Amino acid sequence: MSTPAGAPALDRRSLRKLMAAGLIGSSIEWYDFFIYATAAALVFGELFFPNASPLVGTLLSFSTFWAGFVARPIGGLVFGHFGDKVGRKPALVTCLVLMGSATFLIGLLPTADSIGVLAPIALVVLRFLQGIAVGGQWGGVILLLTENAGRDHQGRAGTFGQMGVPIGVILGNVVFLVVSATVSPEAFVSWGWRIPFLASAVLLPVVMFIQLRVEDTPVFRQLQEHHTKDPAEQVAQAPLMEVVRRHRKPVLLGAGLLFGTNAIFYISIAGVLDYATRDLGVDRDQLLSVTLVASAISVFIIYFSGKVSDRVGRRPPILLGAAVIALWAFPFFWLIDTGSLPLIFLALVGGLIGSSLTYGPLAAYLAELFEPRIRYSGASLAYQLAAILVSGATPFLMAALLAATGSSASVSAYIFLMGAITFAAAFVLRETRTKEEIRRGAGTVAGRSATGVPASDPRPGS
Repeated sequence: MSTPAGAPALDRRSLRKLMAAGLIGSSIEWYDFFIYATAAALVFGELFFPNASPLVGTLLSFSTFWAGFVARPIGGLVFGHFGDKVGRKPALVTCLVLMGSATFLIGLLPTADSIGVLAPIALVVLRFLQGIAVGGQWGGVILLLTENAGRDHQGRAGTFGQMGVPIGVILGNVVFLVVSATVSPEAFVSWGWRIPFLASAVLLPVVMFIQLRVEDTPVFRQLQEHHTKDPAEQVAQAPLMEVVRRHRKPVLLGAGLLFGTNAIFYISIAGVLDYATRDLGVDRDQLLSVTLVASAISVFIIYFSGKVSDRVGRRPPILLGAAVIALWAFPFFWLIDTGSLPLIFLALVGGLIGSSLTYGPLAAYLAELFEPRIRYSGASLAYQLAAILVSGATPFLMAALLAATGSSASVSAYIFLMGAITFAAAFVLRETRTKEEIRRGAGTVAGRSATGVPASDPRPGS
């Protein structure tokens, strides 16, 4: 089965602009998505569930956080289909607009004291729209980046979408820290928490740049231009159904690749924030600062891991990261439970190293598991299936496990299991970089393919 090949990659200047736009757009999109986690841990319980106990309020608050992850597969399915039929760019632009609008409206939302039960209902609806947006956004960003970069640098290019995750966490923590430092605790609960959500309006210039200055990927343009009888060289008419019928194995194993990284990541940015402030008495702002620095370190590891995957293959850094996650699961909480900020920082850094080693190559790897005509649908479905199974559930499950067992060892066992699943999935899946590509990638200068080397996109497993 052949696939389009030989489309020229973007020139170096255009690719740099695209990578910058992808990094900024992805960072703001994930900022919008993650500030909800911080607000859910800090204020949403008392604002939207005022009649519940602190524990029940936290659980209810995290359940609304989960709603965004329930919606993410829907966004992946809808915009994956849209992106494979109409194009990567229009799907991405639509997702960015939807995310910015939903986040801004959360910042304007009345609380339960004003409108009663309608407040948490509206909160869930807007969180659901956030989930749909981020569910479709990821596939659009990573395909615009990887399909424009050239075959030998897709791992590196994909990291400019992946790095948006920790940068989004950093931006969210910085904004919350600035707000909490400039207003009183009473004002923060009353109205200060709204400022990070209203700040999402800065996404608009990125949307306009992508809409007006970025063309769709050469891979998709070639699919549109092919008029042969070979269906592999044409835009898929029903990409989602084709993925579900013929590519269930890479979807399920691709989702498994994310179990470990998602579990340790969401425990680090949301679960630990609630647990350490409520049960261990750690200062909120100091903990946010520690999370910020740990997230900054993970940005560089994601880039390193994705770049290295162009030279050694996608699976080795993923396997290494999964092993780190599993082996660090119990030391992670031994350090957290001390209540010492330096040791909490060490715990977070160790966990995020494992998470980032795994996460860096996944943009390129998940895309390469599927042929171009169904790539948006296949990669998005795998990524968002892990979101609904692990990501959104993790802070809720952590709070529930701690309440049921009274011990963090149960959460460590959960992290170990998720890391083991990721290791097994990477072990079973095939390598998408051939020996020749790995040898060529190791011998080329980074960025060379952006100067006009053909962006050949061989079929999966070639």
